[in-house]
Amino acid sequence: MSTSKTRLILLGTGNPNPDPNHQGPSLLILVDDAPYIVDFGAGLVRQIAAMTTDYGGTIDALDVRNLNIAFLTHLHSDHTVGYPDLILIPWVMGREAPLEVYGPKGINEMTDHVLQAYEADIHYRMYGTEPANVSGWRVNAHEIREGIIYEDGAVRVEAFLVKHGAMPNAYGFRFTTPDKVIVISGDTAPCENIIRYGRGADILVHEVYYQEALERMDRDWQRYHLAHHTSTVELARIASETKPSLLVLYHTLFWGASEGDLLAEVARGYDGEVVVGADLMVIG
Repeated sequence: MSTSKTRLILLGTGNPNPDPNHQGPSLLILVDDAPYIVDFGAGLVRQIAAMTTDYGGTIDALDVRNLNIAFLTHLHSDHTVGYPDLILIPWVMGREAPLEVYGPKGINEMTDHVLQAYEADIHYRMYGTEPANVSGWRVNAHEIREGIIYEDGAVRVEAFLVKHGAMPNAYGFRFTTPDKVIVISGDTAPCENIIRYGRGADILVHEVYYQEALERMDRDWQRYHLAHHTSTVELARIASETKPSLLVLYHTLFWGASEGDLLAEVARGYDGEVVVGADLMVIG
């Protein structure tokens, strides 16, 4: 029997809407003391810091200096606006190892532009009077394809394409650790790969929107969301096929609904365990 402990931490459960109660989409999978980041929504480093004992949290294993490995589902701004934060703040706090980032085609170019934008800051910190190492700001970006994209002693990560409108390189991830299988949808409309990779998961983390509200929108927005995202009704069907031990809703488009409203819509087609994700929720 494995003695490892895997925890899922919801750093941000929001979307592009500037809801102050829901930071931008970002997750952290903590396998014993090893953290793995998925997506870089606004505020992610401060959300991680809030979980540490330095800032009143309870997770001893977390330290922003140890944020070395990260994965990106796709290049939309709500998932990447925190990228400079993830590159620079852990370095300022003392990270020495380069950040290893695994993401879709375009992540190399984005990384180069971010580092160029902060070139003056990086130069001043390295060569001014501030004590700073010369390596922790660096990034090794890896453009991914479907299949196993990362593996170490604690985790295996598989990437699979999802259906996010016409975006050609949007991915979900399946994390396999010694004691958990966690599947993350990324942003997607219902697609076969979610069914394929979601089967057998201990936790399925899936984006969602409130179906009843969509029906009141104009046709242009209806077409957009139907092509890019997943409704509560559709997600119930997905969960019924994949049968996760726990379904976690995130990137949630409430559109005026309460958590109870969302759960009620899901429950019409799925009777398994479901939670509406909240920022700083810890599962496991």
